[in-house]
Amino acid sequence: MGLIAAALNAAGGTLASQWKEYFYVDSLPDNVLARKAEKKVKARFGGSRREDDNVISDGSVVAVADGQCMMIVDQGKIVDFCAEPGEYVFEQGGEPSIFYGPFNGEKMKAVLKTTFDRLSFGGQAGRDQRVYFFNTKEILGNKYGTPSPVPFRVVDGNIGLDVDISIRCFGEYSYRVTNPMLFYTNVCGNVEGDYTREQIDSQLKSELLTALQPAFAKISEMGVRYSALPGHTTEIAAALNDVLSEKWADLRGVEIVSFGVNSVKASEEDEAMVKEKEKKKERGARHSKRVLRRTLRPRRRRRPRRPERGASCPRPVRRQRGSGRAAGRPCRCRGWTPW
Repeated sequence: MGLIAAALNAAGGTLASQWKEYFYVDSLPDNVLARKAEKKVKARFGGSRREDDNVISDGSVVAVADGQCMMIVDQGKIVDFCAEPGEYVFEQGGEPSIFYGPFNGEKMKAVLKTTFDRLSFGGQAGRDQRVYFFNTKEILGNKYGTPSPVPFRVVDGNIGLDVDISIRCFGEYSYRVTNPMLFYTNVCGNVEGDYTREQIDSQLKSELLTALQPAFAKISEMGVRYSALPGHTTEIAAALNDVLSEKWADLRGVEIVSFGVNSVKASEEDEAMVKEKEKKKERGARHSKRVLRRTLRPRRRRRPRRPERGASCPRPVRRQRGSGRAAGRPCRCRGWTPW
């Protein structure tokens, strides 16, 4: 009786697999990164839904929407991938169907072979084929905050300032799945339902906070002050991608799209120290300017000192023309009359 039941199951499953399937998935919400596709027809004559869920017939159609990419996995191995919106027809070695391709003797032999293969597995399919959809949209609203201060180097060549301080920053960042194959292989795997962002967010956030320190070091080398970080979010995102490329892009197929800074604050001691150094540099700069102005100022010619009355005048005596002797006139000092 068991053999007869298995034969009936094998024949029913083979007949059920003759229908072409239509795979689709609704718009993926922001919290879903990967989802197993659903068949539009869930129950058919000749076989149970559980048997046919992981079997794809030749000629089946997969609908791909914007912001999604489709992946077909056969026996745990990726066999096809499509990221272009539109209709995709599967013909990569699925269950033979009399409704796809020419109906001839070769097709009937393939159908009978599939029936005997099912019979050898107790009437069930001896293969596992799945369709997965991945969310390639930008995943927004990922909040972060530094639980402990992060070192930041303040460099200002104008005033000769070079000091390390500790800052705290808070904001949001967004990321995107850029390589679904790596994400499937190294992150989500052969999931049965949905793979949500909550399953990976804590790991991504901890790695992001660890990468903030080297990323801030690259930003400080550009001469950016910590108070100006909200205006350089593009540079911060690029620096974070450089630091996290090995763990995120090369391992998981994930990249940071944008990085927002809502607030940056240093400790009161560090802020007071930076302001005091700035004031000292400004006072030194003002003093240097005054000394420079005094050095470059042209010297005035000093008038000779006016002699006292009765003293001899140091100026030369003016002579009359043609006489060769002193004119006997008083000099400009209005003092003693020269000889």
